[in-house]
Amino acid sequence: MSLRRFLAGLATLAMAATVAVVAPATANAATCAAAYSATQVYTGGMTASYNGDNWLAKWWTQGEAPSTGGSGVWADQGACTGGSGGGGGGGGTTGFVVSEAQFNQMFPSRNSFYTYAGLTAAIAKFPAFATTGSDTVKKQEAAAFLANVSHETGGLVYITEIDKSGNYCDTSQSYGCPAGTYAYYGRGPLQLSWNFNYYAAGNYLSLNLLGNPYLVEQDPSVAWQTGLWYWFTGTGATNTASHTAMVNGQGFGATIRAINGGLECDGHNTAQMQDRVNLYQQYAALLGVSPGSNLTC
Repeated sequence: MSLRRFLAGLATLAMAATVAVVAPATANAATCAAAYSATQVYTGGMTASYNGDNWLAKWWTQGEAPSTGGSGVWADQGACTGGSGGGGGGGGTTGFVVSEAQFNQMFPSRNSFYTYAGLTAAIAKFPAFATTGSDTVKKQEAAAFLANVSHETGGLVYITEIDKSGNYCDTSQSYGCPAGTYAYYGRGPLQLSWNFNYYAAGNYLSLNLLGNPYLVEQDPSVAWQTGLWYWFTGTGATNTASHTAMVNGQGFGATIRAINGGLECDGHNTAQMQDRVNLYQQYAALLGVSPGSNLTC
C-alpha cells in the first residue's frame, strides 16, 4: 500500500470517528415545550418554545414574545427539537392585517414596552377590530388606529405623559380616586387619563384599573387593551366611536374628533390635526390601500 493511500485511509477513519462522536449531540437536544402563545398568561417557572428554542418565564407575563431583550422576563434555555417548536412573529400567523415587519416599519424607534405580541394579544379581546368590512376597510381601520397611537405617543416612544403633575381626579364621581389624586395621568397607546376613564376601562376589561392605574404602564397587553377600549367606546365630542366611524365610511377625520376633537378640530389646532392625517396617509400607503375621503376635521 502506498503512503498516500495509507494516509487517505487514516483520514477516512478520522472522519468516521468524528461523525460517531458528533451525531448523538443532536439526538440529545431538549424536546420543544408547547409553543408560545401571545394570549396565554405565563408565571415564573413556566416554559414555552419559540423560534426553535425553549424559553423560561422568570415572572408573570402576557403578550411579550420570548427574546433576550424587552423586559427581561424570558430566559433562553437553548435549542430544542420535536414538539411544536414555537412560531415566529409574522403577522400572517396572528390574523392581523398589519404584519410584525410592517409594524416595525411604522415604529422604528419605538419603546420596547410596546410589543407587537402585546398588541395582537389585546386584539384578541376585540375581535371586530380590523376584521370588519372589505380588505380595504380592515387595513384603513388598522392604519387609522396606529396613526392616532403614533401621534399620541411620539411614535410609540412614550408610555406615560411627560408631565405627571396634572390633577385628573374628578371628585364628583362616587368611586373617587383610590390610587391617589395625581395617579390618573395619561398612559398607554391613546394616553388613557382621568379616574372615570380608568374606572370604565377597568370594568370593560375586568381589571381593577381604578385601584391600580399603574398596570397600564407595566403590562404591554393591558396598555394596548386600553387603547382599543377607547377606540371602540370613546366618542369625545361626537356620538360616534372611532371603530364605528372607520367601518361605516365616515373617514379618518371622525376618529380625530372622537379622540381629541375639542382641542384639534374646527380650526383649534390644525398642525396637530394634520400630523395625525399625515401619519394615517403614510400607514395606509404602507398597507397598500387608499386612505379614503374625509380625512380632516
